[in-house]
This record gives sequence, structure tokens and C-alpha cells, in this order.
Amino acid sequence: MKTNIVGKNMNVSDAVSRRVLRKTGKMERYLHKDTEMMVRLTRDINHRRTCEITVPFEGVVLRAEASNDDNLYISIDQALAKMERQIHKHRAKLSKRLRDDAFRSEELEFTEEIEDSEEEKRKVVRYKTFPVRPMSVDDAVFQMELLGHGFFVFVNVDTDQTNVLYLRMDGDLGLLEPEA
Repeated sequence: MKTNIVGKNMNVSDAVSRRVLRKTGKMERYLHKDTEMMVRLTRDINHRRTCEITVPFEGVVLRAEASNDDNLYISIDQALAKMERQIHKHRAKLSKRLRDDAFRSEELEFTEEIEDSEEEKRKVVRYKTFPVRPMSVDDAVFQMELLGHGFFVFVNVDTDQTNVLYLRMDGDLGLLEPEA
């Protein structure tokens, strides 16, 4: 498995790189040898350490993120544990993309057990329709702020495609654009 490690607002030391490679290497239990894993380590203004792990493969993207105020190593372990829980939770859907022997043992590598979470019990409880009109990204930002929502769906006047504007955890905005 190929692991790319990137640091944002921090230098990634050799010790941190070795730890990440050792820990992510255990994910080979689930993923094929040619899978690429991207690990992004970030330190924000408040010195909060975040580890974001992304694994794009065969039409799906696995992503896990964890933050910790004190310790980058804890963030790395928590993100890997989240990813492992995702793999186990969705193993029926992911089975054809994972290694054949990925689940030879039910024992988890990064967590004691899969926690019964509220996510497993989620269901759609409300349906809502709304008019979508063409507008610029700036107009969408303005409209989202007026509504006080964390996201806003609109048709981008420049691309004539449906886009989603969302508020990121760091306070900035993100824009989702579909790609065929």
C-alpha cells in the first residue's frame, strides 16, 4: 500500500512519518497492496492536531478525520479506528473492493469493538422540496448566510450544474461540484 503523508502548518518529523507508516500498514489487512492512502496532518491556529485519512479506490472514497488538542498520535489512532469501523459497518457493500481475506478475523486492529452508534439507526424522517435557481457562488454565499444554514444547494450560473456550498469546521466555506 502506498501512503502519502502531508503536513499543513507543521513539519512532519521522521518519527511521526514512521508511526503513520507503521499504523497505516496494518490497514493492508483490508485493502489491496496497490491502494493509495493519503494522510494529511494539520495543526490549526489553536494548536489543535488533526489527522485526515482518505482512501480513494474503485468508485468509493473512504475518509476519516480526528482531532485532539494535545497529541497528534492520538488523532492518528482515532482516525484509523474510525476508518476501520466504517469498513466493518459497510463491509457488505465494500466486500468486492476489499481483500478477499479482509474479514478472516472479526477482531479489530484499532478498536476494541464496533460500538453501536446512532449512525446505524439513522433513517430519513423528513422530505423537503425547494426551488433551485441559477446563481453565482457569491450570491449563494450571501443566501446561505442570510438563512443561517451550514449548507446551501444551488445551480451554478457559470457551469449550469447543481452545487453544494457548505460551512467547514475551520470556519471557511467549501464548494461541492459534481464530476461525471
